[in-house]
Amino acid sequence: MERNLVVVGIIGPARGLKGEVALDIRTDSPEERLAPGTVVSTTSDEFPELTLERLSYLKGRAYVFFREINTREEAEAIRGVSLTAEELLEDDAWYPRELVGLAAVDPGGNELGRVLNLEIGGAQDQLVIDHQGRSVRVPFVRALVPEVDLEAGRVVIDPPGGLFDEEIDS
Repeated sequence: MERNLVVVGIIGPARGLKGEVALDIRTDSPEERLAPGTVVSTTSDEFPELTLERLSYLKGRAYVFFREINTREEAEAIRGVSLTAEELLEDDAWYPRELVGLAAVDPGGNELGRVLNLEIGGAQDQLVIDHQGRSVRVPFVRALVPEVDLEAGRVVIDPPGGLFDEEIDS
């Protein structure tokens, strides 16, 4: 399975002489992602992984020590390097690439079409289904999409009346 990495921090300038650096945090859960002892991947060839020793805050700015960085010179050498971690997904969340191409069926197993895309929206995301040559957007909520079965290659859609009916010419 392909790893989906996200940036959780960007290393800033050195502070002091012992390798401490400022850190621009890019995660909503720094207590989890940047806890002492955590090993993070980096975009640095010289230091592909770093181990966090300590995370502290001073005047609203985050500072970190890494086990592998012990001097100001080493700290300055990694300025601008991104820290990355695997993206965390909730139990009922999927990557769009996992959904595209799945068969869309109704609760009785009748094929409605294929998933073309997942559009991210403000109120809710929408599955875009190719239904007989036209795109049908289905709000990606449990009431309308009660089941996603990646192993079986399908999503079950329980549409409201009229959503998949043929367009009526006026």
